[in-house]
Amino acid sequence: MGRHRRRTAIVVAVGALILGACGDDAEPEAEPATASTTTSTTVESPTTTTIAADALPPGAEDLVGRWAHFDAVAYEDDVFKSLIISTGFADLELRDGVLWNRQRFCHAEMANDQGIDTSISDEATSAIIPVDTPVEVTLEDGRLRVVRPETPTPIGIDLEDPANEALPTDPNDPRIIDSDGDGNPGVTARIRLNADIEGDLYIARREIFHYDVTQESPDRMVGTITDSSEQLVIGASNEIFLTPAQWEQVPDPSRNPVIWQRVDETWDCERLAAERDALFPPDPVVDW
Repeated sequence: MGRHRRRTAIVVAVGALILGACGDDAEPEAEPATASTTTSTTVESPTTTTIAADALPPGAEDLVGRWAHFDAVAYEDDVFKSLIISTGFADLELRDGVLWNRQRFCHAEMANDQGIDTSISDEATSAIIPVDTPVEVTLEDGRLRVVRPETPTPIGIDLEDPANEALPTDPNDPRIIDSDGDGNPGVTARIRLNADIEGDLYIARREIFHYDVTQESPDRMVGTITDSSEQLVIGASNEIFLTPAQWEQVPDPSRNPVIWQRVDETWDCERLAAERDALFPPDPVVDW
């Protein structure tokens, strides 16, 4: 494959991956998952106390509230490396003795090693609305650990059972919808390959991710994200982008960090954007 065609194939995956785990706090709340979706496993360790889904370790109630969220997901294939950096909110709420998470995202940025410009609107990212879910809370070496399970979430397509229903392979599937309201199918990613080649890519996704974070301090939690999201290329404004692609997450946990920083309940996406640099480190770079 020539260099031009190779870079064209790369850019399709870039546009599809930019959506990873994004949403918006202003969207209506989705129907909650049921508590039965969370299970508890006993961990044989003298320094770890594992708590059943209907019981919480001491101090877990203090986690309730709004947490500003930062994560980065690293992807790669044989010719391309990419980072998706997201910010938003992780709300923790106590329901009948169980801690639940409501996850929403405000903004996403992208970095790559090819100098390709890719962007997606906040309207598109806000269309991703994971269901609320109970989280597993454990006490490890005196620090609380929160694990949010996967809650597969469709974007750009209407799936009756997102947790079990596979993403289709047909770009003409009748379940495809205009989730970002821009008049195009699916959701739209804007791509600029160079001064002469740019356009829009239309995609559908099934977002599949989970978080594992542990207290660094009473007001800050750090950990990792694991992502196995799927995507379908539906169409493009320029046919040069119509090359399907699937990428893999880099397995190094240090390349896929999550930070939760406690904030006031009044914080919204606008304030998070204004104060992002005071809460979180600079965006990571593609240097592996």
